[in-house]
Amino acid sequence: MLYATPEASVAWGWDITGPLILIVILLGLGIPMWVSMGTGVVLLLFFTGTLPVALIGESLFEGMDAFALIAVPLFILTGDALVRTGLSNRLLDIAAATTGSLRSGFGSATVLGCGFFACISGSDAAGCAAVGRMTVDRLVEAGYPKAYASALVASGACTGILIPPSIAYIVIGLILGVPTATLFTAAIIPGAMVLGVIMLTNVALNRINGYERSDIKFSFAVWTKAMWDGRYAILIPFIILGGIYSGIFTPTEAAAIAVVTTIVIGFFIGTLRPSDIPPMLISSAKVNGVILPTVALSLPLAEAIGSIGIPQAVIESMLALTDSRVILILLMMLIFVVAGCVMEAVPNIVLIAPVLFPLAQEIGIHDIHFCIIMVTALGIGFVTPPIGLNLFVITGITGEPIMKVAGYAAPYVLSMLAVAFLLAFVPWFSLVLIQ
Repeated sequence: MLYATPEASVAWGWDITGPLILIVILLGLGIPMWVSMGTGVVLLLFFTGTLPVALIGESLFEGMDAFALIAVPLFILTGDALVRTGLSNRLLDIAAATTGSLRSGFGSATVLGCGFFACISGSDAAGCAAVGRMTVDRLVEAGYPKAYASALVASGACTGILIPPSIAYIVIGLILGVPTATLFTAAIIPGAMVLGVIMLTNVALNRINGYERSDIKFSFAVWTKAMWDGRYAILIPFIILGGIYSGIFTPTEAAAIAVVTTIVIGFFIGTLRPSDIPPMLISSAKVNGVILPTVALSLPLAEAIGSIGIPQAVIESMLALTDSRVILILLMMLIFVVAGCVMEAVPNIVLIAPVLFPLAQEIGIHDIHFCIIMVTALGIGFVTPPIGLNLFVITGITGEPIMKVAGYAAPYVLSMLAVAFLLAFVPWFSLVLIQ
């Protein structure tokens, strides 16, 4: 665990609240997360004197020197390689052949395609962009309004951080000292539940509104052909997940093997050229340039708030408010959902997880269960204003008004909320595969 437990809490005053408020103000002004956190943690340590400011450099080095963290850029690079090699299109063809006979066939195929992409990239925004470019026009041709099609893709892409391998689970595992491979195993059922409820919601909405009326019958021959054509594409998630769950290699090693395999396949089938490598690396580096500095600076911040006693203060105040375990879980879920609406998952994990994790332990929530419900609740925020990263990604592609898309996404938000609260109060779904 990377945050410290203090021997005695520091008295609250402007030396503590000032830097914390400054972080919020800087974030509200649109200052990058890592700059806001870095400024806040320097001032926090300087004014309180609880830990030496020199701790920042040591924590940055030790925190980034984590083998598990190498998986983040590698999974992102795998996702980029999947798109540039055209293998993502073949995954979508497999999904379409699998669900094409349903009344909402291509809508269901789109959600399933988001799930396939999530099994490789670990990023919701990457999945939203990739699947959105491939499917929105085809969804419109099938009868869906463009804004609804946009909402469907944005909602389906939320599974990017919910279905392993997931960048969010890598980060929360690093912050709280929980094994990433165990989190990946535990997240299988919850991730599949969210994917399933999104598909069912689309089926229900399609039946009510009559958007898509597929008259295609399932053909085993068509499905077999799609599987054969996409055999190399489907090989990637099998390598990643099969290798991790069988214990052959770690998530980081799986990510490295997935990158190499995807690139080799691209050259082998002739869809990738040497000239594609530099732009692919640049694209992945831009994403990593946002995530990794945030994670790096989260480590000294987590140690600072731990040494000051913020987690203990939160525990004491919430237990003073109520001693009901049910109400405390509801309060935590409310914090997760609201936080997900105003900030992305990784910064939320960095700021909130070290604070609420001790409370979860205090009321008897399993460490793995806490991680699952937090990431699931935060994932809903990707399709909720005002931040809603997936909403911004998909509207940037389609040109639809963001609030119109958000309106169509509301039923999906409600259905995902139902799953999130079910997971919160029924830990069996999160723990059955690791017991």
